Formats: sequence, structure tokens, C-alpha cells
Amino acid sequence: MESSSSSLDKDADPKAEDTFGYNSSTANKARLQSMLSALLSDPILSDVPKKPTLADVDTLVSLELGSAMKISVMKMDGTFLDVAVPNSATVKDLKLAIRRKTEEMQEGQMGHRHISWRHVWANFCLSHHSDRLVDDDSLLQDHGIRGNSQVCFTPYVLSRVSQRHSRRRKHRFFHGLSKLPPPSLGFLRPSD
Repeated sequence: MESSSSSLDKDADPKAEDTFGYNSSTANKARLQSMLSALLSDPILSDVPKKPTLADVDTLVSLELGSAMKISVMKMDGTFLDVAVPNSATVKDLKLAIRRKTEEMQEGQMGHRHISWRHVWANFCLSHHSDRLVDDDSLLQDHGIRGNSQVCFTPYVLSRVSQRHSRRRKHRFFHGLSKLPPPSLGFLRPSD
């Protein structure tokens, strides 16, 4: 009798389960991964990214509850990209959502390619009904952007005064010159 009760105690002991691999972290990860892939293959959840973060899921839940909005972004080639941002989002939040969505699409289609977003935002800006969204800290609602609004990329050239890189180039050029020894000016020396 004692042997049967001791075998039952081993079955109830969580440490005994670890030795057999039932509670190991790799088994849990595999189980979670299979559940996640089964959920993501459901057509109802087609808008969830392949590797969702907590922020992605939170934004999609907020979209369903009405506290977030979906915005269509028209790219320069005429194709559209749909992103979801909270109702209180700024222009910077929209830019980050566009970046995440673009990188997710590229990863799925052709592998990871590097996009210089600094170059993109230096040469293009977003606009909504000819209103350029230049200030990153301004709210989207201040520009009249609501749910299902459409924004598009437009070419944008910074004014000469606000261009930062031109001063940096000048600084690098003159910084290198300051390390050179001063030229000898022999005609200024008093003759001996």
C-alpha cells in the first residue's frame, strides 16, 4: 500500500514533472508558439502582425473598442498602407507606426532591408488635405485627422535656415583645418 501512495505523491509533485519534461520552459514555449500560430491563422485575426508585441495587441484592442483610429497612408507609388494609432496620437506616433508596419511588410515579403528613415523624413513629410504634418509633437486631431482618414507622403525640402546637416558638414570641414599648423608668415617677422 505504501508503494502505491508514494507513486501517487510523485505524480502530484511538480519537481517530478520537471524531470520528465512536462513543465520545462522549452515545452511551454513550444506549446505557446503552436497556440499563437493557430490563432494568427484565423481569418478574424488577419490584421495581427506575425510577431505581435504587447503594444500591437493593445492598439488593436483599442481599435475595436473605439479608442484608437485606423489611418490609410498613401505611398509615393500610389499604394496604401493601413496603420492603427491611439486617438490621442501625435505625428511622431504616426511616423513610428508607419515605420513598424513597413518593416513588418518588408520582412514578410523580401527579408529585412535597411531604410534610412532619417533620409525619408528629411525629404518627405506626411500631409492631410494639403496640411503638412511637420511638427512631430502636434496631435493628429489638431490637423483634422480622425478614424479612416487618409494621409499621404509629399516631397518636402527643409528651408536653408533649419537644415541641420549643412552646418555639421561645415563644422567637420573647418574642424579638420584647425588641426593644421598655422602657416608661417615670413614677411611679418622682423628682419635680423
